[in-house]
Amino acid sequence: MSIEVIKSKAAEILPELIAIRRRIHKNPELSFQEFNTQILIEDYLQNKLNLKTKRLANTGVVALIEGKNPSKKVVGLRADMDALPIVEVNDGRPYRSENEGVMHACGHDVHTTSLLGAATILSELKDEFEGTIKLVFQPGEERLPGGASLMIADGVLNDPKVDIMIGQHVFPMIYTGGVGFRSGLYMASTDEIYITVKGKGGHGAMPYLTIDPVLITSHMIVALQQVVSRIANPVTPSVLSFGKVIAMGATNVIPSEVKIEGTFRTLNEEWRAEAHRRIIEIAEGVVRGMGGEIEIDIRRGYPFLMNDPSVTEISNRAAKNFLGSENVHDLEIWMAAEDFAYYSQEVPSCFYRLGTRNDDKGTTFSVHHPSFDVDEQSLETGASLMAFLAIEHLKD
Repeated sequence: MSIEVIKSKAAEILPELIAIRRRIHKNPELSFQEFNTQILIEDYLQNKLNLKTKRLANTGVVALIEGKNPSKKVVGLRADMDALPIVEVNDGRPYRSENEGVMHACGHDVHTTSLLGAATILSELKDEFEGTIKLVFQPGEERLPGGASLMIADGVLNDPKVDIMIGQHVFPMIYTGGVGFRSGLYMASTDEIYITVKGKGGHGAMPYLTIDPVLITSHMIVALQQVVSRIANPVTPSVLSFGKVIAMGATNVIPSEVKIEGTFRTLNEEWRAEAHRRIIEIAEGVVRGMGGEIEIDIRRGYPFLMNDPSVTEISNRAAKNFLGSENVHDLEIWMAAEDFAYYSQEVPSCFYRLGTRNDDKGTTFSVHHPSFDVDEQSLETGASLMAFLAIEHLKD
């Protein structure tokens, strides 16, 4: 199938894709609340592309594009839909969020729009390929338990059975027109840690009459750093970070308890389980040894993301053919997490990065930043490459 045909179709629909992306960006919805986004997707697929849609995981949407011999092979294309609880910077952009305190700061508006664009291209070309494309619009990537796990529980990988899953994610470190791939282990598992340290509060001038939970917590946080620095095998990537500490005392008040929240991430399931045990053991030992009490809850999150070597190699090779080798980059392991990992644990998968950076347009901020934005020209690459990869994998 001609690369130029796909590129031409993507260029033709780019203005429409920009309008869709801006509409979604102006109306962001938090995880598992994507009701209006769901309606927008269904309307586009049903009324523009004449596709039948199905709802999964409450706010998710699935549709099929069947080519010739539809049972030959099934390739799933995934996009997430949810936004983040972030106040978007007010810098005059006409598509700024109108839902104050909610923002598409992670590019899920781009992912959804790109998949709608890919669906448009693939629908027009369905008589030229064999197999089936399953379009997966998934809710709740930003929040445990992860929409991917709920979509899988609802049967998204069955009826028809998905053979390969492909997903993409914006990446402001790569310039527009480029993409990035990594074979094998790519992104970390993620677990949430919630700890309450209890002591005995009192006057800051009389600490000898208290059991100071602030001091105890300080020692505990320092002691827990040895989980990564001394207990973990140095060749196994691991991160243990605490980003929230609430004491609610005052300059002269020692509180009765301290609450902290953190995250543990790694790329090895055996070590993940062992690390949980050691975190609990060290935290309880320090707190009780200093006279305090502790409640600790480690909530198991997403697994690590594994890019299947064969699927990734085919995708990488196809991308170089489609975009030029100079626009396809190698990625390093990234300790962030993604619930696409659930798909990668079930079927051979490839999760790659879509470049959205443009220095002149100021689209240089990291995801989850209140000034995050994308070069909308990247929608053309996002839609066309995803369509091309799907077709290439149906050939294999």
